[in-house]
Amino acid sequence: MILGKDIQPERKLYYLGAIVLEIIRNAPEKKLRFFDIFQELKQQENISMNLFSLTLDWLFLLGAINNNEDGIEICS
Repeated sequence: MILGKDIQPERKLYYLGAIVLEIIRNAPEKKLRFFDIFQELKQQENISMNLFSLTLDWLFLLGAINNNEDGIEICS
């Protein structure tokens, strides 16, 4: 799932994680709510809710994002 030899890099966590980080970076307040990120990502990529949740979990475990009351933001 993270790395593979298939020909669909758009289904990999690295690729989707990079898009999620870019979506958050481009937000006016540099943070967004869960479903707002999903809606923006869904416009760019055909992604399921399960794969989206897995992508956010992966970014959280890496320490790349943080979730609080105000929304999901990039860790500095």
